[in-house]
Amino acid sequence: MPASDLVALARTPSKAEGLGVNVRKADFDRPETLGPALGGVDTLLFISASEVGKRLAQHRNVIEAAKQAGVKWIIYTSLLRADASSLSLAEEHFGTEEALRASGIPITILRNGWYTENYTDQIPGALAAGALIGSAGNGRISGASRPDYADAAVAVALGTGHEGRTYELAGDGSFTLNELAAEVSRQTGRTIPYKDLPLEEYAAALASFGLPDGLAHAIASWDVGASQGALFDEGHQLSNLIGRPTTPMAVTVAETLKSLP
Repeated sequence: MPASDLVALARTPSKAEGLGVNVRKADFDRPETLGPALGGVDTLLFISASEVGKRLAQHRNVIEAAKQAGVKWIIYTSLLRADASSLSLAEEHFGTEEALRASGIPITILRNGWYTENYTDQIPGALAAGALIGSAGNGRISGASRPDYADAAVAVALGTGHEGRTYELAGDGSFTLNELAAEVSRQTGRTIPYKDLPLEEYAAALASFGLPDGLAHAIASWDVGASQGALFDEGHQLSNLIGRPTTPMAVTVAETLKSLP
């Protein structure tokens, strides 16, 4: 597909300069911007918004605008097992899925599992503190890299036969935070243990690093969900979609360490 056929929607279009595609202003909180932004769009790759607690209303704005603009197909990035997950993130995602189904527009749901980077982004702090902390216990996390999930979205958008499908996407392998800490230790030559903390203690630690209390508690609760199996999946639907194995945790660790100053 030529770049001239692609449209990117951005709240601040200047931040998307240099992509080589048409960039249009679109603000999920301002419905009047969405109709013009979606004009002439046939397929919408709908990446879920980032403001937890506001997303369902924002997503409904997008869906209504897509209906009015005549969008023919929406691909939405949801959450692994959004219809049954214990994670607090699931409610807004599943609510969006229901709104999409009610819209009458053909849809495909990509239920993304955890990004390995959600944990490897913590490596600099772990190296500084001498330990990786969390509340995930011995829960196994079927993580995959951000590029893995991006490749899946591209494969669906450029493929055929995906309308009406829901995909549960996760990494081929899984790891515990103990195993992640051991891999960081192996690659750095340092001893970086994993310290498992009760939810409230982990949330307090995150808040002490500058995170808002609500977000700190949410992140800690997601770890607890991981300890209960919420982030584990053995379906291999992600690797089947992208036609290759997903990125191993060790590779993402290496890439993270390489990026450090």
